[in-house]
Amino acid sequence: MKTFYSAATELMILLPGMLCAFLPVKQYLRIRPARLTALMIPLLIFLSLAGAALHCIFSVGMPWLFFLAAAIAGTAYVHALTVSRWKSVSVFLAVCAFFSCMGNVAVALNDIVSPGTSASPLSPAAATIWFLMCCVVVAAVWHPSTHAARRLLEEEAFAQTWYVFWVLPILFIGLNLFLIPIDPDILNQGRIRMLYILISFCLLFLLLLFYGLFYLIASALNRNDRLRQENQFLSIQQARYDSLRAAIAQTRQARHDMRHHFTTLQNLARHKEWEHLEQYLADAQNSLPDTELDLCDNPAADSVASHYGLLFKRQNIPFTFELDLPAALPVPEMDLCLVMSNLLENALEASQRTNPSKRRIGMRAHPHSGHMLLLSVENTFDGEIRESNGILQSSKRRGDGTGLQSVRHIAEKTGGYCRFYYEDGVFRANVILRAEGHAGRKENRDSEL
Repeated sequence: MKTFYSAATELMILLPGMLCAFLPVKQYLRIRPARLTALMIPLLIFLSLAGAALHCIFSVGMPWLFFLAAAIAGTAYVHALTVSRWKSVSVFLAVCAFFSCMGNVAVALNDIVSPGTSASPLSPAAATIWFLMCCVVVAAVWHPSTHAARRLLEEEAFAQTWYVFWVLPILFIGLNLFLIPIDPDILNQGRIRMLYILISFCLLFLLLLFYGLFYLIASALNRNDRLRQENQFLSIQQARYDSLRAAIAQTRQARHDMRHHFTTLQNLARHKEWEHLEQYLADAQNSLPDTELDLCDNPAADSVASHYGLLFKRQNIPFTFELDLPAALPVPEMDLCLVMSNLLENALEASQRTNPSKRRIGMRAHPHSGHMLLLSVENTFDGEIRESNGILQSSKRRGDGTGLQSVRHIAEKTGGYCRFYYEDGVFRANVILRAEGHAGRKENRDSEL
């Protein structure tokens, strides 16, 4: 009976182990946490009791039982997640390596609390201590698992590293299996017991050290990649903003020149030079660009909206703009112009590939709460929108959509928010821009959108 209890308690380590494995990936669950708990706990208890029965009846070695139970539990774990197989398997192996190091520490404790007893399975006292120790460790790593490890899983820039990370836990699992003494009496010879305890703790320390270094290196690489992407976005958006400014300046210059044209026209009309007047009007009409539409009180936003509105008119794309924007905006003017130009450019490109009878573009914008600005752009589309890991892909090339990524970056840099969704042939972008200095104040964004 003691042997059954010891074997079952050892295998019951799967319970805290699986809990630790699910902590960093809880946002990737295929099913609800309550249902997952109701399925996993009976499965793990069954594996523990069945493994203990196999050990008592057929004398199956505990390492083989651990391998079989971990394989079954790992398969269920991988299929319960939506994250990639490389990431889920790597996380599961990392937890297995950590608990195998804890197992060697338990073997050393077994020789202290129950000298001369077999290390496979452990004595009832050592098995109970190991289980309680693992539960305490899971509680201690709860916060790092749900925050630091989760950030690594969310970072796509570090995705390729997961292809090789599994080698480290596999190596430590193999070392721990190799160190388990076949004959427990060997630990009583000379200083072997102290050496074994020291090696067990050293392996545990080295594993934690390697995990810590992996996190620091991954965080540094992710930070550098984010900075590179931000610089790329800034350079692209600066070029787009410069072109918009040039178009705006040209339009304003044309409006300024209108006074001189009217003066010339008045002189020609006064002298009744009708042929010259007709020729001058024809030349002026060909040389002047389209004028602005006067959509709102803010000159910069009005110029951007007018620029794209005239492009929509030329291509016979129906559009409606509702811009309630004052001359003084609560958010940086350049941020608003870049967001508008990116979204309207995206809408223009989608409309060009849409059946003319279905084309439609709409934009609304207005201030809110004195320090925010709400912007919504909606357009119809034909075809399929590609999405990878929650990020919309470019329709012109392979990879993420630069324009929408730039909108997200601009919105979130001051604590704002953006959301893109599409259904029934309609794509909609909702953006909240916040004034600098109000990034920490959170409000109900879903109700606003």
